[in-house]
Amino acid sequence: MARSIGPKCKLCRREGMKLFLKGERCLTEKCAVERRSYPPGEHGRGRIKQSEYLLQLREKQKARRYYGILEKQFRNYYEKAAKRSGITGEELLRMLETRLDNVVYRLGFAASRAQARQIIRHGHFQVNGRRVNIPSFQVRPNDVVSLRAGSPVEPVIRDATDLTASVSPWLQADHDNLTGKVLRLPERSDIDAPVQEQLIVELYSK
Repeated sequence: MARSIGPKCKLCRREGMKLFLKGERCLTEKCAVERRSYPPGEHGRGRIKQSEYLLQLREKQKARRYYGILEKQFRNYYEKAAKRSGITGEELLRMLETRLDNVVYRLGFAASRAQARQIIRHGHFQVNGRRVNIPSFQVRPNDVVSLRAGSPVEPVIRDATDLTASVSPWLQADHDNLTGKVLRLPERSDIDAPVQEQLIVELYSK
């Protein structure tokens, strides 16, 4: 599985905001954005010349890093979204939100999407009673996501649920039994991703 293995805190600093890539650490004073709110690198504190293309590129990079997706896969999501009948930007976010790793994170069963991805890859989660070890698996309405019985990562997941303040309205979570259900597909108002999807559409439409 291709993945980004570089420093995650630098990604947040590059985008100038918390992307919550390191789980609990992002909620503490150790967060790099709190300590150094400027971009990384030798010229991080220098003046950056703004342009329309730069704004669009930064928005695309922010979305990629927020969901933990590499460039080629993100482009594939965009091309699929463009072929759908709905609004392209909203369809793109909807597909990203309904990835299994994001759903596990949204349900509160992982402290970060990276942790959710690792737990799924190791085969600890089931969808409708069947083991699924593909983080990009697309869930559908009425799908039930549950922890495999006897999984050794149960203490880790219960620790993650303690950090969860709320669950997205399109999902239903049972933190006692570590199960969750997809009630419906998310609307744009349900998605709290800090992304202006129209800028991404403009970038790829060139």
